Formats: sequence, structure tokens, C-alpha cells
Amino acid sequence: MLKIRLQRTGKKKQAFFKVVVLEHTKRTGGAYLESLGSYDPHANKMSVDKERAAYWLSNGAQPTGTIHNLFINEGIIKGEKLRVWKPKKREQEKTEEKKPEEKKIEEAPKEEAPKEAEPKTESEPAAAQ
Repeated sequence: MLKIRLQRTGKKKQAFFKVVVLEHTKRTGGAYLESLGSYDPHANKMSVDKERAAYWLSNGAQPTGTIHNLFINEGIIKGEKLRVWKPKKREQEKTEEKKPEEKKIEEAPKEEAPKEAEPKTESEPAAAQ
């Protein structure tokens, strides 16, 4: 299966990417079939041969999530952007800590309700005697 990926080039702390088409089993930094253009994340500039990108997409090449979103920005693909990143564990823990507190408040009245129901059942048999 063919993939359209970003291939990192450039110096440390100055990333620059080539947009390339390659087999999905190949290393990202390895040999590629065709270079479609480049992407500079610092200047947020992307230069891509739109005709060649459309050609590879029509032949079944699958873009990665980031490339998919960049192609939507460029107008090569139409549709909604994909969620490419996941929140860090620390952020997830903070949101999880807030949720159990809300549940504890909701569960407390439910626990008290059965306790009240138990004495009523005891009083009924006592009244029957």
C-alpha cells in the first residue's frame, strides 16, 4: 500500500519536511517513489504539486493524518480534518479526576435511599404482629 508522508530534513530545531510517496513498509527516511513538494512548519508554508498529489490519491495512495489535514488546507482534499494527536496523560488524569467527583455526588443519594427503604420493611412486619 502506498502512503503519502512527511520526510523530515533540515537542522536541529529547524525542521523542514518533504512530502513524498512511498511504500508503507519502507522507512520514512528511506528511498521514495516521488517527491510531491515540501512543508515548512515554521513559516506554515506548503508547496505541493497538486496534480501529482491528486494522481497518487486517485491511484490509492493513503495520506497520513497530518498530510490529510494539510491537503484539506491546500484544497487538494475536501472533507473534515482528522484528529491527529491525543491529549497527554497528565491532561487526561486531570479530566478523569473531575469526573469521579461528580459521580460521587450523584451516587450518594442513591445509597441513602435503600437504607430508608429497609426500616420501612422492618416496621411493616412489626405492625402485622
